[in-house]
Amino acid sequence: MNEEGRKGVKAQWLNGKTKRYDLFYYQDSLFSLTVNPILGGEIFSNSSGKATYIRNGVEARGYIKHWGFYASLRDNHEKPLLGLPDYLTQRVDGHIKGTNDFSEMQGGVTYSWKWGSAGLVKDNMQWGNNYNGANIFGGNNPSFVQLRLHISPVKWFDFNYFHGWLNSMVVDSTKSYWVTNSYGTSYRAVYHPKFIAANMFTFIPFNNLYVSAGNSIVYDNETVNPAYLIPLFFYKSVDHSLTDGIDNMNSQMFFDVSSRQIRHLHLYATWFIDELSVSRFTDKNAWNFFSWKAGFRLTDLPVTNLSFTTEFTYTYPLAFQHYIPTVTFQDQGYNLGYYLKDNSREWYLAFDYRPARTLDINLFFLDAIRGPDYTELGVNRVGNPPLVTVQWHNTSYGLKASYQVINDLYTWFSFTAGNITGDARWSPEYFFGRKNTVNLGVTFGF
Repeated sequence: MNEEGRKGVKAQWLNGKTKRYDLFYYQDSLFSLTVNPILGGEIFSNSSGKATYIRNGVEARGYIKHWGFYASLRDNHEKPLLGLPDYLTQRVDGHIKGTNDFSEMQGGVTYSWKWGSAGLVKDNMQWGNNYNGANIFGGNNPSFVQLRLHISPVKWFDFNYFHGWLNSMVVDSTKSYWVTNSYGTSYRAVYHPKFIAANMFTFIPFNNLYVSAGNSIVYDNETVNPAYLIPLFFYKSVDHSLTDGIDNMNSQMFFDVSSRQIRHLHLYATWFIDELSVSRFTDKNAWNFFSWKAGFRLTDLPVTNLSFTTEFTYTYPLAFQHYIPTVTFQDQGYNLGYYLKDNSREWYLAFDYRPARTLDINLFFLDAIRGPDYTELGVNRVGNPPLVTVQWHNTSYGLKASYQVINDLYTWFSFTAGNITGDARWSPEYFFGRKNTVNLGVTFGF
């Protein structure tokens, strides 16, 4: 049957008349496919000189009835590197090859039904309400492979779960070996396996009130443990039976509350618990390993399309940290949690204004500090006072504007007056010190 005779078929090559501007688009009663290029870049300029970032690639997504699939391949070119694991930044990076050129593959296969979905994907993720960085799963690490499950069987309950395969970056000497061939002799390093499982139960007792609780565990068994494939478990309790008499795995708990019950006002709070001991609440010389965030956003009052945001985040020492390198709360050395890591504090204030439908203007102020990294000092794990000294300080304010020209085509401009002092290892040299930075960018595709 030719195209004219097939009802419901749409095919499009660089043609935006039917639907939108896609490189290729096809749809019939069973199957749909969209293919688009990924092109973009940005340039920074300050007293350190020029910094550039360029990306290019291709993405595709489609559906076959209840099955969905997507894939995104991107080549990245950044000079100098601005998102290394030690940097306290929200820049989403993953310099896998350790050079200025690195690639990133994302995608997956999913199955959806009326009240849920499941899939095997390699993607980024973020958990926790925020406007300037989540402190459950921050999403600033490279993407990793994971099994995902999402169900929402009734209007008052929502559930999320994933099991992921992480990269420990810790060499297993018992499995590593030397290889000799025509190219010479080299050492074939093999990493220790590392996994993560997490769930989040969300209850909606009233309209616009969301109360969530969940837990996660990072473990380093030789293979996937079936106990952590059970989505509903409290994993710390499971771990106590599996590792009885030896060091436990690295487990966490978290809570999140979000309320939009008051007109124009969004109130939210998040509590991340890395380690909790009830006795420490009454001990003035001991602290639990917590990270908590609280904030609000006031919108359309007194001016339509104007928002005001205040957000405060405080993280105690050793939250998001662990003394066993194979079960750290990390992937490829990147922290999975809050971008400032442990022993830190941040104030974030912002005005956001949308004078036109796809134009966003943001005026912001940020004050962030981090204290000593106790994991480097070789001190006891308990009894480390929070922020006893300031080892790193970032005070920044500025203006950002972004505009969506057409579907998937974005451009932006920003000016930031920043002053970063303290431990130079925790910031790119390009931004360290007192710098006024201009940033221009454009991107097509996500």
